Amino acid sequence: MKRTFQDLVDEAASVSVEGWDFSWLDGRATEARPSWGYQRLMAQRLAGATAGLDIQTGGGEVLAGAARLPSLMVATESWAPNLAKATRLLHPRGCVVVSDPDEPPLPFADGAFDLVTSRHPVTVWWEEISRVLAPGGTYLSQQVGPESVFELVEYFLGPLSDERRRGRHPDDARAGAEQAGLEVVDLRFERLRTEFFDVGAVVYFLRKVIWMVPGFTVEEYVPRLRELHERLESEGPFVATTTRFLIEARKPG
Repeated sequence: MKRTFQDLVDEAASVSVEGWDFSWLDGRATEARPSWGYQRLMAQRLAGATAGLDIQTGGGEVLAGAARLPSLMVATESWAPNLAKATRLLHPRGCVVVSDPDEPPLPFADGAFDLVTSRHPVTVWWEEISRVLAPGGTYLSQQVGPESVFELVEYFLGPLSDERRRGRHPDDARAGAEQAGLEVVDLRFERLRTEFFDVGAVVYFLRKVIWMVPGFTVEEYVPRLRELHERLESEGPFVATTTRFLIEARKPG
């Protein structure tokens, strides 16, 4: 039996969006995964590190998936609900979770870590990453690329500028890393298919990934959401393109 527009929207508007666990979308949306397998690569690097830092860890879910953590492991996060969740998840693993506003400077000494990781950082402060890396240390990150899910973003906001479309380009990441004195040893980019099967999945996604449609609220976008619901009912999934890139950089030493 098909659920009504109001049922779907009300449910998605009330569910918790803390952390980076997207399992609530199981069966309601799909996103292809990059071929390189970031969590596997991260786990391999962590297993060989002595001091690790995970920046913008979210709820700690990705870091917690690593089988082995360095003897010294620190994670930073800015959002209070995520901090609480990451602390519950990572403290039993011996990882210290630090509240950090995601603005320079990082609250750590120069050369404190031989590995810095970050999955889907909102901002990347390359000079700070270089500063806290020990000589010979590595930065490994999977990041959201340009025009990611822009089909959905433009559905709500209309056509976006060329400048916004080019934002988060991997070439800019390379330039930022090199300007900070790091050597980029790996840079890969992929476009991936994403599908949303019901309007509740869209509401949940936009509440969780808040930079996609800044200031998104159900109340403000009811007409567009209702149109989208009708479109999904008649035409099937809303298809968008997710972009991701992997960057690995080393500090000479």
